[in-house]
Amino acid sequence: MDALTPGGESGPAGPARAGTGLAARAAGLAARDSYGRLLALLSASTSDIAAAEDALADAFERALRTWPAQGTPASPDAWLLTVARNRLRDHFRSAEARRTFPLGGEQDAPIHTDDLDVDAIPDRRLELMLVCAHPAIERAAHTPLMLNTVLGFTAEQVGRAFSVPASTMANRLVRAKRRVKAARIPFRIPDRGDLPARMTAVLEAVYGAYVIDWSTGPQARQLPSEALHLAEVLTGCVPGDPEAHGLAALVQLSAARGPARLDADGHFVPLPSQDPSRWDSQLIDRAHEHLRAAHARGQLGPFQLEAAIQAVHCARRRGGTTDWPTLLTLHRTLQAIAPSLGSGVALAAVTAEVEGPAAGLATLDALLAGAGPHARRFQPARATRAHLLDQLGRSEEAVAAYDSAIDVTHDAAERRYLRCRRDSARRPSQPG
Repeated sequence: MDALTPGGESGPAGPARAGTGLAARAAGLAARDSYGRLLALLSASTSDIAAAEDALADAFERALRTWPAQGTPASPDAWLLTVARNRLRDHFRSAEARRTFPLGGEQDAPIHTDDLDVDAIPDRRLELMLVCAHPAIERAAHTPLMLNTVLGFTAEQVGRAFSVPASTMANRLVRAKRRVKAARIPFRIPDRGDLPARMTAVLEAVYGAYVIDWSTGPQARQLPSEALHLAEVLTGCVPGDPEAHGLAALVQLSAARGPARLDADGHFVPLPSQDPSRWDSQLIDRAHEHLRAAHARGQLGPFQLEAAIQAVHCARRRGGTTDWPTLLTLHRTLQAIAPSLGSGVALAAVTAEVEGPAAGLATLDALLAGAGPHARRFQPARATRAHLLDQLGRSEEAVAAYDSAIDVTHDAAERRYLRCRRDSARRPSQPG
């Protein structure tokens, strides 16, 4: 998707260059909003995700070459789908494909833009996500494969979210796509008995999409997130799944605080210092509807617990104070039933609020000691440790920990915030 960003243009400004910019923006918008849907439509008939990705990439490349001169089509999605489908048709009619893949009517027939109404075609992203969670595919690849193929994130972005090197993640994704093709996994909603096991990975992918979107920077946080949309769609697909409602509530409560995370000057504002009047009340109210729907099912799960944690934080909207003891109980329960590095770091931070920074640091160090070497590269762990050392007056260690956190922080506003905290932790004998 990065290839859709124009760069390195030369020559005088004029209509051609303006047309190139408009075409690039139109293609970029289609990539952001429609990539997963188009890929699902292209993959459905062949189960060859890699071939569909190549065809779609070729369509975007042709768009950038032809749209500046010919104008952006009235329906960019239909144009892209037509070009990509015809590219797939040519591929499957090739001599190599004839030896390895049986031809079928859908991929062998030419397709024309005039015959295509993309909006009338069912959105098959959910089927593609469930394909990615098929038992024939390595379990560790389920959620990353959805993030990469359906939601359009790069191997580097997905790898960062899972604390895995980009090369390792890329190899894992390639193997998974080959497995989909080799096993000819059908694009369909699985039987009722198989659906719950696959839904867990789907929910994790939607949440992962929100986390990755969040990590791209403060500008992206002002835009509607695809994860918000997908989480809401999932509750309609599986209304009886309490964890689907929990996920929707979690994403909505977190997104509701987006407007308050930066001040007027673009500086990062930590949660305890945010102005609750800037939170999105409509999103918070909708999240509580989902929490009530989840609670009515009487089946507790990690997404519901995480949403409950966010709800406690959002109670400040009505003039209340943060109920730290309740938060500590919720975090301990979450770590007990669904332990993870992220929830463990959050538990350490809340422990510090209730029992003091020494107890919080002990909790964090115990977590890191048992989590393996990758845990120490986890940005929230580094930032939390720096904060706790600072609170304990261990200035030299705090400064080093802040430097370590800054090294792995990609958000510019958060980097500035951490630098300020580091500078305030320095003693006079430690020149900047």
